[in-house]
Amino acid sequence: MKGCVAFINVSTFYLPGPVSDLLVRKAYVAAYDRRLRHPAWTAEHLTLSSLGRSPENGDRSKSTFTEDEALPTPFRALLKDYFKSGYDRGHMVPAADAKSSQEAMNETFLLSNIAPQVGAGFNRHYWAYLEDWCRRLTGSFSDVYVFTVPLYLPRQESDGKWRVTHEVIGSPPNVAVPTHFAKVVLTSRPSSPSTPDVPEISTGAFVLPNAVIADDAPLESFVVPIEAVERAAGLTLFSDVLKTKSKHICKSTTCDVTVRRFDDAQKRPDVRKAISAPK
Repeated sequence: MKGCVAFINVSTFYLPGPVSDLLVRKAYVAAYDRRLRHPAWTAEHLTLSSLGRSPENGDRSKSTFTEDEALPTPFRALLKDYFKSGYDRGHMVPAADAKSSQEAMNETFLLSNIAPQVGAGFNRHYWAYLEDWCRRLTGSFSDVYVFTVPLYLPRQESDGKWRVTHEVIGSPPNVAVPTHFAKVVLTSRPSSPSTPDVPEISTGAFVLPNAVIADDAPLESFVVPIEAVERAAGLTLFSDVLKTKSKHICKSTTCDVTVRRFDDAQKRPDVRKAISAPK
């Protein structure tokens, strides 16, 4: 009994976890998952101004992937974890979203902003197209908020049961490889020139498998309810009132990616036709 009382007294003042490390950076905010050793989520606010060019713009060629010394040593992702893993070090907040300064761009290369992603066909292609689409939203909306969420989704197997199966990389294996990634967006703009103080809010969520995706896959084929992402990730991204009153992003603008592959045979972007005109 005395031992139990002592334990209760200690537990009153000490919580062992789980703990998400809140990371406030120049261009984004993130919560780092110590168990999975990648972000639980990242959040960023994009505007034409934040993405614009200035004398202080960051240069990607000057940035290098770096272990995050702000995190406790036992829980950090390490450079060696990704070495010959077969996966790209995939940015959750893209470097192209953090051009405001070299420091801001460097922070996107911290491993606390990285998760293992399939390279060719995903991180270097379709996922990059989606990131570009998010940036291009600033041409139509005054404010664009982007959440990026790694997910672990179940799959029904031959015995009819649903299981979550994912790879773990590193030596020892400790960095989890997400099965899917979500982009959740919220945009705002004046509802009309006559009512500039009344915002038109649009929201939308897209979930992509961490796998090769064909260039011509329609972006709208990855649309899911925001609630599905929240439920899978254990997050509350937006209030029910906001979700009810907002328009779907694909009804406010065209949900379509621009394919950009530059090689010796093709030096200009192949712009895919719109899936559907804005409704």
